[in-house]
Amino acid sequence: MNTSCSESWQEDPTPESQKACQKCGLYKQGSRMIWGEGNPNAPIMIILDNPGAREDREGDPIVCGTRQTLRTTVSKVGLDEELLYVTYILKRRPLRTYDKEQVRSICIHHLEAQLQQQQPSLVVCLGNVAVQSFFQNPEVDVKGLRGQWHKVRGFQTAVAYHPLAVRRRPNVASMFEEDLLFVAEAFRGMETSIDKLQ
Repeated sequence: MNTSCSESWQEDPTPESQKACQKCGLYKQGSRMIWGEGNPNAPIMIILDNPGAREDREGDPIVCGTRQTLRTTVSKVGLDEELLYVTYILKRRPLRTYDKEQVRSICIHHLEAQLQQQQPSLVVCLGNVAVQSFFQNPEVDVKGLRGQWHKVRGFQTAVAYHPLAVRRRPNVASMFEEDLLFVAEAFRGMETSIDKLQ
């Protein structure tokens, strides 16, 4: 999956059993469900707040700013995109205001099912919304948790700034790179340990 940053990551099809899900109400806003992107068997699961735009108004594929920044930084820290699977707290992109707390509490069940099925070795939450939802704690934030591993929902979890924060505040770019390098080095250490056992 070494595609260029101008191409979309391969979309992971939404399970047939979930395509018609209307529990959270976001379907009324007209956005389609996006289950995830990248390699479903990847050892590293990246969690964002919600999907970005995958098509423009004419329906042509686009790569949103969040993906561009994420992929550029992933490349900088030496992680192969095949090692990554990107998914979201919300499976639909909100287009208008909504009851954030209620919708997130409903949609997180999809993510919980993904985690149990895919069993990633490492989880990385990007941005405060993903962090607070995944950690089930509205008081935590990226600033206070970055640079260390946390056991959350049974998974080794790291946190990093949201790619959009990087685009809006260039001074955050170096910290975002540090956060993803922290993940990359941990993964490489895991690989080395496995190799020694074989």
